Amino acid sequence: MPFRKESLEVQRLRESVHELSILNEIATAISGVWKIDEVIDLIVHKCVKHLKVEQSTITLLEDLDSETPFQTMVRKIDDTESQIPYHFGVQLSGWMLHNKKPLMVNDFESDNRFKIFDEANFNIRSLLSVPLTIKGNMIGLVNLFNKKEGKDFNENDQRILSIIAAQSAQVIESARLYKQEQTLRAIEEDLRVARQIQSQLLPKKTPELPGYDIAGYSLSAKEVGGDYYDFISIDEKEMAFCLGDISGKGVPASLIMANLQATLRGQVHSTTSCSTCLQKSNTMLYHSTDIAKFATLFYSTLNIETHKLCYSVAGHNPPVLMKSDGSYRMLETGGTVLGFLENVEFEEETLDMEIGDVLTIYSDGITEAGDHDEEYFEEWRLIEVIKKNLGKTCNQIIEEIIKEVMDFSKGGDQNDDMTLLIIKRNK
Repeated sequence: MPFRKESLEVQRLRESVHELSILNEIATAISGVWKIDEVIDLIVHKCVKHLKVEQSTITLLEDLDSETPFQTMVRKIDDTESQIPYHFGVQLSGWMLHNKKPLMVNDFESDNRFKIFDEANFNIRSLLSVPLTIKGNMIGLVNLFNKKEGKDFNENDQRILSIIAAQSAQVIESARLYKQEQTLRAIEEDLRVARQIQSQLLPKKTPELPGYDIAGYSLSAKEVGGDYYDFISIDEKEMAFCLGDISGKGVPASLIMANLQATLRGQVHSTTSCSTCLQKSNTMLYHSTDIAKFATLFYSTLNIETHKLCYSVAGHNPPVLMKSDGSYRMLETGGTVLGFLENVEFEEETLDMEIGDVLTIYSDGITEAGDHDEEYFEEWRLIEVIKKNLGKTCNQIIEEIIKEVMDFSKGGDQNDDMTLLIIKRNK
């Protein structure tokens, strides 16, 4: 009897040493790996090797609001024909998500927890599944299928797999977060480059026209924006200027903005008519952008000898033309937005820029800036700010407008790009 007792103790000791060796091998293998696919691949293959199963999978839980809440990594060995039907995989993930505890099944024929849709192709005899948890939150599960040589899973297998899962969960989560961080860094770098390119598209400086004061300003709501303004020299006595607003925000809007700028610059020297310029630009934009994308635009030309201002509005907020006595009118002549319909006619109007006149062109990010009570800044507040600051320079008027908008919104989030272009005739 003493000899038999010693043998059992030695056997248990050897099993414990073997288990520790397995766990140490897996922990060492995955500890220095940062790529999520490599981490999962290592865990799966180590499980297959040491727990002697035909197949192993790791299922990661993604955003549960998405159409595909489970991302499954599958590895097969020994050229087995064993398959995991998709519907069963969803059932298993759902069961584990609901129960959050290990599951061991050695006889599927007598187990009624899962509905098998195609028994002919269902070659799974036994299953062992344990959850991957981080601070009580389940992030996935580790599954083993079919012990080799027809054996059953036992409590020892479940204990070892549970320890492997506990070791692996944090490593998997760290690898996933690392991947997200790398992706975010790549996006941030792309946005940085896009912002740099976009800033180069905006005017480096305002033109100096005899008898006129001109200033422009643009503040993006995101890293890159969809607002656009430009000055285009036609000849020594005539200048074109515009301000546009692209539907949407971010990179897609900035790409269309660049497209619109190139289109307009290509048309300015081919026609002296504002309405014709918008008509041709609309056709080109319609054929080069998605139908869901469009742009609003104010486009005008100014002759500094005759002081004639010709303009046309393509669905944009009507600019404010204010006289030195505080009276004003809104410039509304034009047509619909650019890029939405293929064949669009635009009207134009020509008027005189008199001494003291201040023309304020703006994007809806100014008038639609909101406060915490969901009230908008609106046109009438903009008009009041302009009227109170008629004697100031264009840059000072812009500063006052932005200050009033920021004070009105009370530090709330900027939801849209804010752009201003102001032209004042001094003499």
